[in-house]
Amino acid sequence: MCGIVGYVGHGAVKASEVLLAGLKKLEYRGYDSAGIAQIVPGQPTLHRLRAKGKLDNLAAKIAEEQIEATIGIGHTRWATHGKPEEYNAHPHTNRSQTLAVVQNGIIENYHSLRQQLREQGYEFASDTDTEVIPHLIDSFLRDNTLLRAVCQAVKRLQGAFALAILCVYYPDQIILVRQQAPLVIGLGKGENFCASDTPALAPYTRSVLPLENGEIARLTAKGVELFNFNGDPIKLRPPQTLNWNPVLIEKQGFRHFMLKEIYEQPGVIRSGIAKFLQDDDTIELGLPGDALERVKQIQIVACGTSWHAGLVGKHLLEQIAQIPTTVSYASEYRYAPPPFVPDTLVIGVTQSGETADTLAALELAKSRGHKCLGITNRTDSSLSRIAHYLLDTQAGIEIGVAATKTFTAQLLTFYWLALFLQPDNPKKAELTLGLRQLPAHIERILESQERYIEQLAHKFSHTQDFIFIGRGINYPIALEGALKLKEISYIHGEGYPAGEMKHGPIALLDEAVPVVAIATPGVVYEKVLSNAQEAKARDAQLIGVAPLTDPAAREIFDHILPIPVVDELLSPLLTVIPLQLLAYHIAAHRGLDVDQPRNLAKSVTVE
Repeated sequence: MCGIVGYVGHGAVKASEVLLAGLKKLEYRGYDSAGIAQIVPGQPTLHRLRAKGKLDNLAAKIAEEQIEATIGIGHTRWATHGKPEEYNAHPHTNRSQTLAVVQNGIIENYHSLRQQLREQGYEFASDTDTEVIPHLIDSFLRDNTLLRAVCQAVKRLQGAFALAILCVYYPDQIILVRQQAPLVIGLGKGENFCASDTPALAPYTRSVLPLENGEIARLTAKGVELFNFNGDPIKLRPPQTLNWNPVLIEKQGFRHFMLKEIYEQPGVIRSGIAKFLQDDDTIELGLPGDALERVKQIQIVACGTSWHAGLVGKHLLEQIAQIPTTVSYASEYRYAPPPFVPDTLVIGVTQSGETADTLAALELAKSRGHKCLGITNRTDSSLSRIAHYLLDTQAGIEIGVAATKTFTAQLLTFYWLALFLQPDNPKKAELTLGLRQLPAHIERILESQERYIEQLAHKFSHTQDFIFIGRGINYPIALEGALKLKEISYIHGEGYPAGEMKHGPIALLDEAVPVVAIATPGVVYEKVLSNAQEAKARDAQLIGVAPLTDPAAREIFDHILPIPVVDELLSPLLTVIPLQLLAYHIAAHRGLDVDQPRNLAKSVTVE
């Protein structure tokens, strides 16, 4: 959830420059404070700088100090325990300021550890769970090496965590720990790096070594050693090659990453078609031949936007593949799993591949004997080490916190999966032809509508409440449209099945509450238009995501965000585009930080 960066090198490079640059590459993950700690030659204590708010505040402090150091750790914090204040920012230290720790994750037993440490005379300066760690290591350090002290300390910790540890008594090394939270080592020449995500490493190296759960690493400028939590050496694995284009993490002339990523969606769909759809319309998933044999039931686990993709996936898997499918919030699945049914496939959907709730749900499903399939755009993530099988959505890295291109890529993956599971579906040829035409349709929507939607957004930038409605396969798109608006504009929005409006939500409607209706030709088209009429009768302004060619739609809606007419099963890949643009332009017009909305994080690595 937060960002970790570490550097150990030589005198030609300032550690603070590497740390700050790395933290900037991790800004997209979401944060509310930041800090670094360095070992300065000849100084008896660590040099620590922390700042509340954006990295610019920390950068200003770093520029003032001009410290010469070749080893350090840095962190961007997303608050869990304690308010986003400087005293809660990482790194946290022991009382003598000789040892510093940065942490991602949550220490679940920190209350009891804090009490035990207080009884030993330790004092606490923050409200965080992290601060127990430097004190705990310190309590073991008197009679042990740093590595041994860390080993003893981490065996006392309960929860999910990734740690980077610095100590002035060991000025040439950083100790790293991974337990259910991502941490990657970057290997250089005469210098080495660590980070919680690979964008921080990309400018310096393509050679990376992801840590596994239960591993400790000792990182020096000369190399890396691996150990288990008992301190026993582990054979070093061959490094992996970082294989993605660093241009993806640049704005390339767009005002925000989110807008850039909205415009990347036609390319993402073309990449998915090239990867999975063969010239003869067969679907090739690249899975072992028996991977999906005898699947009689499917359970989808996901969170947030990925959960909405799962709802569309359920519709496709049931209507195309004819396989009963359920969708569960991953955070609920773990504590109330459905009854065991043999031959169940459990699908975990997560854009980052690190979503803690989804990974925990898959771990449980795996322990129950289910086959597990992961859908993600980060194949180098923890998901790849839990799921039996993995499908790469072909979306590439996404920087904007609010998911856009990763959502459409997840949707597309469910189309491939449904058609693969039922290759004899009578509509297969029609659907594959429609899928091939989608990139051009989306490009036309973007080219023809963005300016109009930008102007429309001005009209609603001070609105306090929105209602989004849809039916059938587009009900999840109503949920997604509401979520996008909430995430980046901070305007309250709710999504409902259109037929449910009259069962309660209609009480909210008046001229101040606009209603966005997704109305695409198909089996429920007239029903949605009828439901929209009900809202219009209560003076609500109506925005329709609908075909412009239908006179009925032009008569009913005050504003139309037109989409091409396609098969209803394919429509979610089009209807979501205007809703993304509407949310984006409302937020941008309000002057908000679209790419890094308040209180949110890109990769939610805590439960």
